Amino acid sequence: MEIGFYFQPLEYSNEDFSKSQLGSTTQFHTEDFQPELIEAKPSIVLIGVQEERGAVNNQGCSTGPDVIRKWLYQLHRLPYFDMPIIDLGNILEGDSIDDSYHAVSAVSSYLLKRDHIPVLIGGSQDLTYANYLAYEDLEQVINLLTVDRKFDLGESLQSDLSSDTFLSKILLHQPNFLFNYTNIAYQSYFVAEDTMDLIDKLYFDHQRLGAIREDIKKVEPLMRNVDVVSFDISAVKNSDAPGCGNSTPNGLTGDEACRIIRYAGISDKVSSIGFYEYNAFEDPNQQTAQLIAQLIWYFVEGVNSRKKDIPSEGDKNYVRYRVHVSHEEEDLIFFKSLKSDRWWMKVPFPGKKSNTYKRHQLVPCSYDDYTEACQDQVPELWFKTYQKFL
Repeated sequence: MEIGFYFQPLEYSNEDFSKSQLGSTTQFHTEDFQPELIEAKPSIVLIGVQEERGAVNNQGCSTGPDVIRKWLYQLHRLPYFDMPIIDLGNILEGDSIDDSYHAVSAVSSYLLKRDHIPVLIGGSQDLTYANYLAYEDLEQVINLLTVDRKFDLGESLQSDLSSDTFLSKILLHQPNFLFNYTNIAYQSYFVAEDTMDLIDKLYFDHQRLGAIREDIKKVEPLMRNVDVVSFDISAVKNSDAPGCGNSTPNGLTGDEACRIIRYAGISDKVSSIGFYEYNAFEDPNQQTAQLIAQLIWYFVEGVNSRKKDIPSEGDKNYVRYRVHVSHEEEDLIFFKSLKSDRWWMKVPFPGKKSNTYKRHQLVPCSYDDYTEACQDQVPELWFKTYQKFL
């Protein structure tokens, strides 16, 4: 295993678990065994990260990976769990925080190029920046989604990199290969007015906690449109997930979080995910560790339930709808999957940008977007996507 030197091996054995438990079939990187990632078929690959120097008000979040594993591998498989699970162990702190970022980026890049799905557990959320950098080698413009109670832009775009500022570093990184950013479950009282103004000026997507609670199904098309998911455990309310120095009384419930992460799993586009900010010192009963283990289980279940139904022109598995909207030169085109009943809409390219943005032209949407177009209204999602093409 070419990346094995980044990891501290684990001390797990498949024999420690009953036949139906996840731990019975997971390939563990141990002193005696290194998984062969080059020849392996596409797998879900767990990566523990023991790095917290970028944490804000949550020192101790490097302690999480092994506690989460304790509960994860006791959970039971379902009969259709066919995609292999590999656990590479923990990336330890580097001599500098930049060394840790480099290790995370290099490992994720290695896995992504071989069609594996990295699942990062532990550490602070600034590691999202390191995971984002892994996509630079793929020369692919991508979408990022965070599940977070706020937008991590810091007081200014020039702030030092931390768990509170990593988004600004992603926005300023050159070359920039971020097409769209989405935040779900933010709480308005944690978001400054100028921050929201910036998010809207960039035509980014967002769903407030209250809107999700009214109709959580709105999350599914948003999740279906992203490549990278970053989950801050402080997005879950303290009574359900106390294991974080930044947890608050309000937030997602545990079951809402599980449903959201299942949406990430069933998305054919999501290629990596991270669960950050878990602090074992704040979690004496290990309730939060159990919840994160269950979140990972729902992601695994979702990945094993993927439909592989992204539309293509002429595919007989889709119904194509053409809707005329006044004030628009071209009709709006919608696709409905006959496999899953999910919807997409096609957004035309302005000028000669088709090569750069081709994979973003078909935008996951909902039936509501189609009905809005039928009422002679251009859906907001169509408009925002078109503006990002300009």
